[in-house]
Amino acid sequence: MNSNLRWMIVGGSTCIVVLLLVGARSGRAIERDDVYGHLKVYTEVLERIKLEYVEEPDMKSVTLGAINGLLESVDPFASYLNADQYRQYEKGADTSKASVGLILAKRYGYVAVVDALPGSPADKANINTGDLIESINNVATRDMPLAYAEQLLRGDIGSTITVTVLRLKNPEPEKIALTRANVSYPAVLGKMMPNEVGYLHVTSLAGNRVDEAKTKLADLKKQGAKYVVLDLRHCSTGDQEKGVPLANLFLESGEIAYLKGQKTDKQDFTAKAEDSVWQGPLVVITDRATAGAAEIAAAALLDDKRAQVVGERSYGDASMRKTIQMDDGGAVILSVAKYYSPSGKAIQDGGVTPSVQLAENDSTPELDQDGNPVPGAPTRPTEDNLLKQSIELVTGKTTIAQLTGDTNGPIRPPDADHPIVDKSPTPLQKPEK
Repeated sequence: MNSNLRWMIVGGSTCIVVLLLVGARSGRAIERDDVYGHLKVYTEVLERIKLEYVEEPDMKSVTLGAINGLLESVDPFASYLNADQYRQYEKGADTSKASVGLILAKRYGYVAVVDALPGSPADKANINTGDLIESINNVATRDMPLAYAEQLLRGDIGSTITVTVLRLKNPEPEKIALTRANVSYPAVLGKMMPNEVGYLHVTSLAGNRVDEAKTKLADLKKQGAKYVVLDLRHCSTGDQEKGVPLANLFLESGEIAYLKGQKTDKQDFTAKAEDSVWQGPLVVITDRATAGAAEIAAAALLDDKRAQVVGERSYGDASMRKTIQMDDGGAVILSVAKYYSPSGKAIQDGGVTPSVQLAENDSTPELDQDGNPVPGAPTRPTEDNLLKQSIELVTGKTTIAQLTGDTNGPIRPPDADHPIVDKSPTPLQKPEK
């Protein structure tokens, strides 16, 4: 095992060791809020590593691994930047730089993919939600600050960067060369579907996308839509607060969300009747790449019983983040407040669980160990099953019970922390006239 790998493992493991020892020292339980007691445990673990590990450790690497592991355990979107990294981060904060179109978080100590923007270099390379970025230009991402990884991926347009990807379906690392480009956020799509269904596809809430959605929704209404399907799949960009006005397009009253943190006073967001555009039947589609502002909107429409949500559990990213400078010149980027759904659930902690949980069809071809399509492999379905089922549900041609195959009672999502959802076949709401 080479030195770098050994220290990555030691560094990443330090936090686990600390967590195992927290709460017990010399056989004595430590109170949950006893900060100094926990610090003593941490100090003792470091001393044991320094004095008793098989070789003399690089304590800087051990400490850095512990810090990053600690941050990831409380906030998958947090970053610790040392003084040099923070200076580079501030210099590289130019949003006009080209990118590869990846939205990132931390998982298992690595940089993980939340989403790849549609049409981006990462999307064209089939990098998907849940993939892990093992390295960037041969620099391992384990214990790499998230903000620093995001900075490394940005650069001059046309320049190339190499990432090593660990895919969920393929344990072998895959090296992919990506050419940076000016990635634009997708526009809002609105179109009429059969059976008087208006289809509104929002894949970003960056910039003025909420205004675009409002205009498209009004156009669908003018074209005679009696039902609406709001598709929030792969909607993972845009300021978090943009989820509030998006939800308000479909709500005349009621709570949309609230924001609260340890040192942040509770801020309530309620619907304004004058901003509501659509009061008719509504179904929302989500997937694993639905994140941030889109989750805030989906959670509000579900909790307020304004819509059924169809698809997959969303990613879980809804917070207000702050850059906190440290005395040593470094900085911590940390969530200081979370967005909560009307029912009081922190969206970042568990995402949004649909009332109708259906997996999306996997239309990607079957690949061999080299990443090439397998000759003669059966063709995978290309039909958009989530959209089809959503249209049938919103128009009343099917019920939640029929979609799930359960006719014996209400749907209970897999985890008991989520509420029972009424699956009565009564209409979602009267059609728009």
